[in-house]
Amino acid sequence: MIEFAAITSVISKYAPQAGQLIIKQAQKNEAVIKVLQELKLNPIQIPDDVDTVYVYALVRYGVFKPEAILNLFKEKVIKDYFWDAYSNNTPSKFVENTKRFLNQNSELKTQIINAKINLLGELEEFGEVFITIAKQTKASRYQPYPDWNLDVYPKEFKALIFEKTRLFCGRDFVFKAIQKFFTTQPKGYFTVIGDAGMGKSAIAAKYVLGTKYPCYFNVFAEGRNKPEKFLASIRQQLIKRYSLQNADNADLRTLLQKASEELKGQKLIIVVDALDEVEQEGNSNLLDLPQNLPYGVYFLLTRRPYNQETKRLTLSPDTPVDELNLTKSDYRALSQEDVKEYLHLFLNNDQKLRNWINERSNISEENFIQEIAVKSENNFIYLRYVLPGISEGKYNDLDLKGLPEGLQDYYTTHWNRMGMDKESNEKKVKTLYVLVERGEPISLNMIAEILDEDEYEVKSVLNDWVEYVTPKVNQDEQKTYYSIYHRSFLDFLKGQDKLGEGRVLFKEVNKKIYAYLKKKIG
Repeated sequence: MIEFAAITSVISKYAPQAGQLIIKQAQKNEAVIKVLQELKLNPIQIPDDVDTVYVYALVRYGVFKPEAILNLFKEKVIKDYFWDAYSNNTPSKFVENTKRFLNQNSELKTQIINAKINLLGELEEFGEVFITIAKQTKASRYQPYPDWNLDVYPKEFKALIFEKTRLFCGRDFVFKAIQKFFTTQPKGYFTVIGDAGMGKSAIAAKYVLGTKYPCYFNVFAEGRNKPEKFLASIRQQLIKRYSLQNADNADLRTLLQKASEELKGQKLIIVVDALDEVEQEGNSNLLDLPQNLPYGVYFLLTRRPYNQETKRLTLSPDTPVDELNLTKSDYRALSQEDVKEYLHLFLNNDQKLRNWINERSNISEENFIQEIAVKSENNFIYLRYVLPGISEGKYNDLDLKGLPEGLQDYYTTHWNRMGMDKESNEKKVKTLYVLVERGEPISLNMIAEILDEDEYEVKSVLNDWVEYVTPKVNQDEQKTYYSIYHRSFLDFLKGQDKLGEGRVLFKEVNKKIYAYLKKKIG
């Protein structure tokens, strides 16, 4: 058995602590392979004994990590604490035992504090990596796999964060600008601006995944875009992060002040995605964001382009502020390179798509990447829809020239291919309109009752639009709720003639919704 200390020294040799915030996946994979080769471990065939799985997990987790956290995981007692917690599905016990160990080892504890390591976040990340390795072995001793959730991220955003970052790549120029602001300013607001589908939410999610800072993702289609929900979530995160006292009913300014008093030279960065999706009455700052911030406190915001009327972020003169606008021509070439990198990554993970290309003698992979990058107009949502569509055979009757140009053209192409303007498909249009008008998740049963249709018929419509409609199970009710996946598709639907406010179809569905609500209230 290899000594854990030897493993961490090899990791440091091939993947020393990285200076940059975001490490490309390709760099990580290359470093992992080099470390495993040095240790004479097969990267594919993994023995199923616990110590060896722990070694593989430590390698995959540990590349480019600070030496201080590697020094923690190389301790045999930490490995024993971890396995005990894993076996009994008690991840919180692993946290308790690790903290007790550090309290008894002041030197290591000081190293971790000085390295500004979010201990809870690292313990959760390691556990998730271990589970991934354990699943690869298929050994029964690791089953059932525990729910390794240490509440580093709010549960309501965890799935979103991992979905948005699953195939994330590029955007180095964005993260450099963000980091420059946070390292040169004593406090302040930094905003990433971009059109729908330009990857703003993915940038926010990747930043949160890399830093474990508090976060809030506004989602218009799910009704998660109100100031009171934002405040409740951030309050809970800050209380837990800094053990704040007497803060259960504190407003945002009070919370930030209390948190700033606990920073001890570190920074607090709160990530808020999709500020433009906030619904809020009055003229105050969106989400009641403060005009002044305590020193050491920052906000990273994302939003669509705004004008002075829609900006709603008035700050005091002594509050530093900066922004990066992805729509500017300065960033067009950089964004296109990121799109090409994403296309390479997608191709490497989708054999069906490669087959589609190979079946067409006039298309090479490089040609495909160049053409799709241009057609995408640097829009990642376009890629999210079009690439799986090609892979699944939806465009077998088209060549590269026939694929849609840009996101709006893609939506229009799909709308037409589904025959949504035909009178026979009014039922489908009505179903989509109910989702538009509702503005928050709605159950299958409710849609069926509003339209006086059979649930099976409504479900078949939702299945036809599965790429655009998100189902989410409410565990308490054991019921599935549906909402539009992305705001850009919601905007597209609102712009269709069939959904125009002057149309008979609009009025008919609106009356049905009104009658349903009146019946429920009465």
